[in-house]
Amino acid sequence: MKYFKQILRFAKPYKGYAILNILSNIFHALFGTLAMVSLFPMLKVLFDQSKRIDAKPIWEGISGLKDYAEDYLNYFVTQKADQGHEDVLIFMVALVISMFFLKNIFNYLAMYFITFLRNGVLKDLRNDLYDKITDLPLSYFSEKRKGDIMARISTDVLEIQHSFLSILELIVREPLMILFTVLTMFLISAKLTLFVFIFIPVSGFIISLIGKSLKRKSDKVQKEQGLFLSIVEETLGGLRVIKAFNSEKIFGEKFRESTTRFYNFSNTLLNRKNLAVPTSEFLGISVIAILLWYGGQMVLQDKTLDASLFIVYMGLAYNILTPAKAISNASYNVKKGNAAAERVLEILNATSSLKDKPNASDKKEFTTSIVLENVSFKYEDEAVLKNFSITVNKGKTIALVGQSGSGKSTIANLVTRFYDVTEGKITIDGQDIRDLTKHSLRDLMGLVTQDSILFNDTIKNNILLGKENAPDEDVIEALKIANAWEFVKDLPNGIDSNIGDSGNKLSGGQKQRLSIARAVLKNPPIMILDEATSALDTESERSVQVALENMMKNRTSIVIAHRLSTIQNADTIVVMQKGEIVEQGKHQELLDKKGIYNKLVEMQSIQ
Repeated sequence: MKYFKQILRFAKPYKGYAILNILSNIFHALFGTLAMVSLFPMLKVLFDQSKRIDAKPIWEGISGLKDYAEDYLNYFVTQKADQGHEDVLIFMVALVISMFFLKNIFNYLAMYFITFLRNGVLKDLRNDLYDKITDLPLSYFSEKRKGDIMARISTDVLEIQHSFLSILELIVREPLMILFTVLTMFLISAKLTLFVFIFIPVSGFIISLIGKSLKRKSDKVQKEQGLFLSIVEETLGGLRVIKAFNSEKIFGEKFRESTTRFYNFSNTLLNRKNLAVPTSEFLGISVIAILLWYGGQMVLQDKTLDASLFIVYMGLAYNILTPAKAISNASYNVKKGNAAAERVLEILNATSSLKDKPNASDKKEFTTSIVLENVSFKYEDEAVLKNFSITVNKGKTIALVGQSGSGKSTIANLVTRFYDVTEGKITIDGQDIRDLTKHSLRDLMGLVTQDSILFNDTIKNNILLGKENAPDEDVIEALKIANAWEFVKDLPNGIDSNIGDSGNKLSGGQKQRLSIARAVLKNPPIMILDEATSALDTESERSVQVALENMMKNRTSIVIAHRLSTIQNADTIVVMQKGEIVEQGKHQELLDKKGIYNKLVEMQSIQ
């Protein structure tokens, strides 16, 4: 239950529906009890057991409620009997039908109002989860499976929704039904009711034994579901490689192993849950059977209970079984939902190490320079950067080169504040970037990565990520600067053409040029290019290189380069090795030194 207390805050915007649901449940329970009680006068008439009372009974306080009610009923029947027995019977039947009708009307209203509450909580919970996922730093997801995250935002949240309904039944609906019924049973026969309640704690104890391990088993099911969703996500993402290496069997076996575990866990969980219904029903009928024996003695031998009242009493006792079973099921659902809530709240309660400071300022423009001052950084234990210092003045292009693993891409991650430095600081115009809001910092920057990250949408909508409300003319101009208009204009729907999942309808060079167009449209003062041409063939590289040169005009650029042909005109080239600067200067200066840069150039056969 401790997790549901945290989930309950999502119900606050819908408390009006919760109040209406509770009121409807109160009337449902009340008329549900009266529906059974209303059978009593009809039975009295049918068995002709009504005592003739001509004088209207006098109210003598709550202690005489039972006698007053019975006398008033006999008085009413006496009055009606003078008009004919048929009228009395019709009235009694109408009374029974009315009670059951009102019970079901309020049952529908209770479910009607709870629907808005449940679906509202579902919507807000998913929205908050999505916002949290996009807010958390990249480091949070480095060890998380995408499929597991998807399972939490879909099936786990849905499980919470079902459990949320169960918990309201547990707290309001069914207990009220039991309360009203038990009070009525006490009014009919306190002795018989106390006898029945000796057996109820025993039944409750037996049922509770079944549900103890349900949360643990439910947690296993949900984790396994996240695992096989991850395998599906990886399969779809790497289908080309799987087919090329004839690895369908390997991945198929991995998926079948996961679904087999899911099958076994689910069977155990559902069989344990299914045991609750027959167990609670059997225990309930056992109580009814004991009630028949003991109550029958009171009617037939002791003559302390009226036969008609005993039949109504039996109906009321059976009336407890349905809410008791519902409470039993609800308690199982709560245990199952508690495991789901724990998984969802693990994400919602996660703290971001990159949270904006309370007094963080918005930076609107870039005026002088970006400075990395004695920056050191570790992803885990091993240092990726060590005492790294560079200055990038406004309007200049600085290129970072070096072998894989030298820390080049880490610089891009730190400047954009996807990660925070371990030591040292990064400043823009003298302000530490940790003192700026992330939104305003990233507004000053455009990013083009090695992998062209595009979305299953139109060319236009992919580019508009850079500037949401830009007119079509600006989109086309960005495409021209990015050297992409030449192929976009020939597409059947032009900029409104859909590019497929991850842009797979396009070639690598075309996708990269769209990524550049997106950055161009944003028109930021600082551009970061993270190996933007390394994954391209020679012809595509030339087209993209022209686009990059167009884009970098009059901008401050940090270029992380694998292919050295793309950075020969940079104002400063920084050569990195194991997270440290080993050389820096212009292209020709570094060649003349005959050092590491020269060796890298020779390796790529560029003279």
